[in-house]
Amino acid sequence: MPDVSGYYAHPTAVLDEGCRIGTGCRIWHFCHVSAGAELGPDCSLGQNVFVAEGVKLGRNVKVQNNVSLYSGVECADDVFIGPSAVFTNVLNPRAAVPRRGASHYQPTRLAQGVSIGANSTIVCGISLGEYAFVGAGSVVTHDVPAYALVYGNPARAQGWMSTHGHRLTFDEAGHAICPKSQEHYQLTEGRVSRISPG
Repeated sequence: MPDVSGYYAHPTAVLDEGCRIGTGCRIWHFCHVSAGAELGPDCSLGQNVFVAEGVKLGRNVKVQNNVSLYSGVECADDVFIGPSAVFTNVLNPRAAVPRRGASHYQPTRLAQGVSIGANSTIVCGISLGEYAFVGAGSVVTHDVPAYALVYGNPARAQGWMSTHGHRLTFDEAGHAICPKSQEHYQLTEGRVSRISPG
């Protein structure tokens, strides 16, 4: 049995001995959580999700149906991963050349609040900054800065998003207000930061 209790797992889910599952997690049909994987509190795994050894999920990470998280993937708190998103962990795979183990795997890091759209592909070895937003069907091949909206193949910068997931419109002074939360943001030298009002 996995380490920790106080979560729900559907009877069809496979939880390997040695995985760590936080309190309040919900693990649905046909999931497989490998030994050495760590799920923080209140995570949700949709149907047919695979979580490999060494994967770490923070608090309240939502992984939708048909996603495989391979060794090297790390998600901070409040990350959303849409249905059928694809992650890789080797840059140059060949069937005839063994490339298994930590020395071959390239890390992929998703900071707090990142959202990955359905059917997106995240190439390994990159980082996505806080609250970055990847549009559905994108292929992400480079680092994405905090609050950036990217989409396309390859994914390119298309604007900026608030922590609440709304498009930001900046004035000439580089100032924007989220239309939903009224939080204030500043754009300086191609980087966005959240600021206090006033």
